[in-house]
This record gives sequence, C-alpha cells and structure tokens, in this order.
Amino acid sequence: MKLCSALLLSIFSIPLAATPPSVKTEVIPITAAIADDEAIQKVITPLAAGIKATFGLPLVQAPQGLFRGRRGEENLLGYWVSDVMRQAAQAVIGSPVRFAITNAGGLRANLRPGLLKVGDIFEMMPFENELVVIELTGAEVIQVVKEGILRRGGEPCSGVKAVVAGSPESPTYTLVWEDGSPIDLSAVVKVATSDYLYGGGDSIPTLKQGRKPFTTGVTLRQMLLDHCAVLASAKQDLLAPAPGRYTIPVPILEAIRDKKFKL
Repeated sequence: MKLCSALLLSIFSIPLAATPPSVKTEVIPITAAIADDEAIQKVITPLAAGIKATFGLPLVQAPQGLFRGRRGEENLLGYWVSDVMRQAAQAVIGSPVRFAITNAGGLRANLRPGLLKVGDIFEMMPFENELVVIELTGAEVIQVVKEGILRRGGEPCSGVKAVVAGSPESPTYTLVWEDGSPIDLSAVVKVATSDYLYGGGDSIPTLKQGRKPFTTGVTLRQMLLDHCAVLASAKQDLLAPAPGRYTIPVPILEAIRDKKFKL
C-alpha cells in the first residue's frame, strides 16, 4: 500500500510540459495585388504555354457528345470509358477481357457535342489512374456489379447486363454477359479496372480480391486519347454506346440515393 502511494505521488509530482504559446494566424487572400515571383514565373511561363498549346489540339468529332447521366439516366460516357478499357486491356495482354468497370466519380466532366480537343479529355479525367487487369470468378463479377449498384445505382461497366426488380426491401437481380449468356459462377475471367478501384477506392471491396494483378503502365487518360486518335485517323466520329446495361426501377434508384437500399 505504501509502495502504491509512493508511486502515485511520484507520477503526480512530474512537472507538466509548458503549454506552447498560441500562434496568431492571418488569412491572406490571393488577389492581383500580390506580385508574381519572377523566378517562379520564368519556370512556369514556358510550361504553361506548352500545356495550353497541347490542350488546344483537336482530337475527334463527337456529334452528340457523351454524358455522365444524372437522376437515373445511364452513364453513357462511363460506358464508353469502360469499353475502351476492355479493348486496351485485351490489346496489352493478348487475350480476352470479359468485363471492365470504372467509377462514375472519376469522370469529372461531360464531353460536349462538337470537336473534342485534348483539354476536354484532361478535364473529364484529370487523374493519373492506371489500367489494371485482374482475375475474378463469375460470382465475384456479379458481386462487383451489385456493389456498384449499391454505391451509385450502377457503376459504368462493359461486358454485362444487369436487371434489378422487386422492391427496395426485397430486390432481385438478373445478371448476364452482354451477349445474354449466363455467367458461370465458378469460371475465372479477366477483368479490366483502374489501380484506384483495385486498391479499394470507391467502395467496391470485391475488386480487392482480384488475383494475378497486371499493371499495364497505361493511364486511363492516355488510353482515351489514343482511342480518339485512332477514330480520327479512320475518319470516324466518337459516338455514345447504346444504353441498356442497367435496368433499375425508379423506387429502387430513389432508395439507393437515400441510402435506404441494401444488397
């Protein structure tokens, strides 16, 4: 008992560290009144001029444009991106890629009708995400699609068609490959996605279970720029993919939006 008392006394006798003095902060608005640093401007000016010139380069005609879709419309821009992901992945690995998925949150702008320029693709996809190929079973592909539905009413994908029916409290799912054939739950297929999603981004956890990951070294943005260049060289327009990859009734979409829907 005496030992405990002595120990407590010694602990409470240790002087506390002095409280650091408060630091007064000041908000300085960035306005034209702040002079540019000449040394920094010498570095930035030629770089900015080069970037501006590059961003203005023409790519391809997109007569109807491609749009992300809002309030229940399908994300045709995302469908295009995921289609190009499948094509690019197949070209890199030299074998079929059955499924591709990206995230709507990574598409930051629509592609407006007319002549697309390099800057439009940079604005639409400003990130350095890379194309990754993994292996999943058919059952895991279905789970990935369901997680995308729970997340945003269906993340942009290529290779499957999904129909959700029933009610928000008791939904049913019908998922098939794009040609209408059933998905073999045990079959292993190649899947194209981004390193961001494979790393666990945007709440599609089953993608992290992907096996034999292969990082292509190609950014999604460069992949899209290359695809546009190929279309332009062939004198073809950039057209939106057909809708119909997701069929989800409005009450379920509303429940998803209101966070009242579960898989």
